Amino acid sequence: MKTEIIFLLAFFALVTPNLPFCAENSEPPGTEEAIEKRLHEISSELRCMVCQNESLSSSSADLADDLRHRIRALIAEGKSDAEIMDFMTARYGDFIRYRPRLKRDTLLLWFGPVFFLVGAFGGLFVHMRRRGGITLDVPLSAGEHAFAEKLLNMERAKNAGDGSGDIA
Repeated sequence: MKTEIIFLLAFFALVTPNLPFCAENSEPPGTEEAIEKRLHEISSELRCMVCQNESLSSSSADLADDLRHRIRALIAEGKSDAEIMDFMTARYGDFIRYRPRLKRDTLLLWFGPVFFLVGAFGGLFVHMRRRGGITLDVPLSAGEHAFAEKLLNMERAKNAGDGSGDIA
């Protein structure tokens, strides 16, 4: 009997997370402070379509201001956060969300950077393997050999003159 009661309580806790008695919705849904809080939470998850590198809540673009007014109106109509996000995604596409849903259309968006990184490392590995097998053992010409000997003799004479020669 106790396990059945615990199961029912857990079930209702999971099924009804948006009831007014929950901690996250402690304010009445119509208060201005609650609307502004929800507006900030929702708009911080959305990308400004003008700036594209700022969230909707921090952007000062005219379109961002219009979208914040639209979100505020949707909140006042009683729409849930998910409904508002679905509305914005339907209107502006998945790009408006900083974290778009994982679906067939967004697989490249989610896993593309990983594929490019793996491809780059794979290409580097193949390049290094091919390059490692190629060594050029080209002998010096007579002029290059004479020049190298001359440089070595000059270095030996310099080291012998100032006492900083090889210790071997």
